[in-house]
Amino acid sequence: MHQRMLASVLRARPATALLRTSTPAVAVRFSSSDAHGQETFEAFSERYVAFFQGAQDLFEVQRGLNNCFAHDLVPSTGVVEAALRAARRVNDYATAVRVFEGVREKVENKQQYQAYMDELKPVREELGIQTKEELYSS
Repeated sequence: MHQRMLASVLRARPATALLRTSTPAVAVRFSSSDAHGQETFEAFSERYVAFFQGAQDLFEVQRGLNNCFAHDLVPSTGVVEAALRAARRVNDYATAVRVFEGVREKVENKQQYQAYMDELKPVREELGIQTKEELYSS
């Protein structure tokens, strides 16, 4: 039983490693996001636009959205447009609506959200996508 408790405690801890130096031990967290740590916003946007343009099924689109929205930034309107087009291409209206929910959660205030909605209005009309608020008010 002691081994099971120890194993569960070790699994619950973040992935850290102690470095041996002449100074006291330093904890370093290894992360898979280090590869994109120095990526510019423009490179990030280009990468996700290309990803969504190539996404062929719902799983890929949703995986891309999860990864994109996990970053500590609001995706550009180009990325949002590519995601919307990908969601409609794989014929999943609910995911397209949820893209707007993700944007609403990421922006700092209602004015920024409205700016996104205004800029994306032609795409929304072309693809026939309404926001959750619009769906409930209809």
